[in-house]
Amino acid sequence: MTKPTIIGTGPLFAPLIEILEPFGEIIITPDQTQESLLPLLDDAIGVILRGDGTFTEQALNVAGKLKVIGRTGVGYDKVCVAAATERGIPVVFTPGAGARAVAEASIAWVLDLCKRVVFWDQQVKAGNWNSRFDNDNKDMENATLGIVGFGRIGQQLAQLAAPFDMTIVAFDPYVSSETASEHNVSLVSLEELLRRSDYICLHAASSVETHGLINREVLALVKPGAYLVNLARGALIEDLDVLCEALDDGRLGGVALDVFEPEPPQVNHPIFRHPLCLTAPHAMAGTPRATFRIYKSLGDDMAAVIRGERPKFVVNPEVFDR
Repeated sequence: MTKPTIIGTGPLFAPLIEILEPFGEIIITPDQTQESLLPLLDDAIGVILRGDGTFTEQALNVAGKLKVIGRTGVGYDKVCVAAATERGIPVVFTPGAGARAVAEASIAWVLDLCKRVVFWDQQVKAGNWNSRFDNDNKDMENATLGIVGFGRIGQQLAQLAAPFDMTIVAFDPYVSSETASEHNVSLVSLEELLRRSDYICLHAASSVETHGLINREVLALVKPGAYLVNLARGALIEDLDVLCEALDDGRLGGVALDVFEPEPPQVNHPIFRHPLCLTAPHAMAGTPRATFRIYKSLGDDMAAVIRGERPKFVVNPEVFDR
């Protein structure tokens, strides 16, 4: 009898490995393609999706012994949830586990764009001391922060931004006005948020509805000189071209991007040479504490499913209600 396996589409860390090792052999795919994943699914009782790893209906047809699919983070758009639900397979994820780290990264980038930390460092090291006479910083006090997506991350960002005496508005059709009021935040339409905000932070989940949410049409509404931060998913932005256009014509005063579509991005795109663009390799929220929380949460929930118990965080709870 073959030993059950648990497949990961990217590096896995403790404590997830320690939690799941008793249930089966843990195997990491050489890359995140379906071609690498499909041959490994015959004895898989669990699959952990990382990065660009996807789990399609074809994969479900191959994985006859599968009991659970796990996704690190809050986004699960790369899982065929409908097909998994039809087969009674829970999809577990880790909402909130890394929320604080993402919110801290977001406020850090807002501060960097506002106070031009990288720019001033470059000027001094280049011997441009007098650059201080031709350039200046911005203020956060009395500025407006717009948060697109007011879930766990957006709410923590609002808490972190509160001491800066900013006006905070949010767009999220799934959040009640009562929840927003608890954080001293006003819910507004996306259009109003873009018109009013000096700083725009994207924290919405990636879905069919949010794909290309920030596009050429809506960027035309942006308050001139506003700053855009994306720590959600690259797919929320139509493409990098529209950001370059907005930077060049002054609609955006700067952008900070931790996520891209696809990942890794093609760095020959002009935005990666633009002086008003900051980037990171989907790493801004990768703190040790956040990583521990994410993998502990995922491991606990996957183990619960394998044992026949109900997990804490599940995308399709209806599989337990049948």
